[in-house]
Amino acid sequence: MSKISYSKSLILAFAIPLLLIACSQQTSEVHLTGPTMGTTYNVKYIETDTITPAELQKKIDNELVNINQLMSTYINDSELSRFNQWDNTEAFPLSTQTLFVMTEAKRLGELSGGLLDVTVGPLVNLWGFGPEARPEKIPTAADILAARERVGLNRLILNESSASKTHPDLYVDLSTIAKGYGVDRIAEILQQHNIHNYLVEVGGEMRLSGEKSNGKNWRVAIEKPLTTERAIERIISVGNNAIATSGDYRNYYEDEGVRYSHLINPQTGTPISHNLVSVTVVAPSSMTADGLATALNVMGKEKALILAEKYDLAVLLITKEKQGFKEYTSSMFDQLVTVH
Repeated sequence: MSKISYSKSLILAFAIPLLLIACSQQTSEVHLTGPTMGTTYNVKYIETDTITPAELQKKIDNELVNINQLMSTYINDSELSRFNQWDNTEAFPLSTQTLFVMTEAKRLGELSGGLLDVTVGPLVNLWGFGPEARPEKIPTAADILAARERVGLNRLILNESSASKTHPDLYVDLSTIAKGYGVDRIAEILQQHNIHNYLVEVGGEMRLSGEKSNGKNWRVAIEKPLTTERAIERIISVGNNAIATSGDYRNYYEDEGVRYSHLINPQTGTPISHNLVSVTVVAPSSMTADGLATALNVMGKEKALILAEKYDLAVLLITKEKQGFKEYTSSMFDQLVTVH
């Protein structure tokens, strides 16, 4: 299946997967899975007589195919690709769904002071984390300045039924929030069929509601930010919310002893160099949690905590210290989340 370019196209090279906790399956619990967006989706819910599993899966698959056809940068004739190929500053007609996701991307970009920027692709490519190969040499200040001329949320203008660019070469990649949007759309389909006890996951981004078939809360394992192995940092329950995690500890390269992260600060045009290695966000919308996790990871611990407290964001930060990993949580995280 065609995929949305979430793996190597924007600030977030890949979302660190939130691990599902294995448990005994009850006969009344249905599990649907399939490929999408270059990864997989998983849906678990308590069986209902409002729709058969086969009918529900068909609706889910159709919706995810539609999202890909609208917002994938891998599909040459997707709506977003055609907008990116539009070498013009005139208005380009867009669907309600694509404009909805673009609007949230701009809102989160402004909320984060420009650190979530869906136009940052030229800088990601310049540093070798996009479709192009790793650069033969580290970009110069002049290279960075030239790439930044094509970057900036202020260059993307949104209207009621169209979008336009103030720079004809502007390139928009919605990868940082598209998976989260897919999760939200699946959740909406479930709720439309009176299904309110479910777990939805696409490539690590999740949304949960109600309880499991055994009456217990859904549990999620947050991955420990290790480069050499898979291990669990925390096991939590988040209630009727979404959860997303962003990390920079797997996608990077080293050059002459210097480590270059895939997370690019659009304000400087360079990879981040702080010690914040993992960010988990809990929010009602998976799309919002997805974007915020990336933005806060770029921001660094101090600024991320300040922003989280200012806007009542539920956030878990993990930094890498000399003594090992250290956790920081926001007040809202402590209120919303149950730790097991």
